[in-house]
Amino acid sequence: MKGVSGTDMETMKLRAHIGADGILQIQAPTDLKDTSVEVVVVVQPLPDAEVAISSEPQPRHNAWGNPTTKKSISNAIAIMEQLRREVSLDKTSIRSMIEEARR
Repeated sequence: MKGVSGTDMETMKLRAHIGADGILQIQAPTDLKDTSVEVVVVVQPLPDAEVAISSEPQPRHNAWGNPTTKKSISNAIAIMEQLRREVSLDKTSIRSMIEEARR
């Protein structure tokens, strides 16, 4: 489908759940990157029968559009912990930097 400016439009139909806070959060991977887009959102409550059918967990994606799994989350946590160990400073170094800054 062509948009107003003549570019291709991508249409997605998603199901989401609005939490008790009333905030709708949508994560939708696209092929578009580093560009401004116009997004149209239509919110329509589902009948109770459809809600029961859709209670299966939907696949989630990270910010790069890759599916998240227990393994990918565990790998990300391990990488963050390793990075924290590599860049962390001991208390003595921090104290000496504070003292140096006060001089």
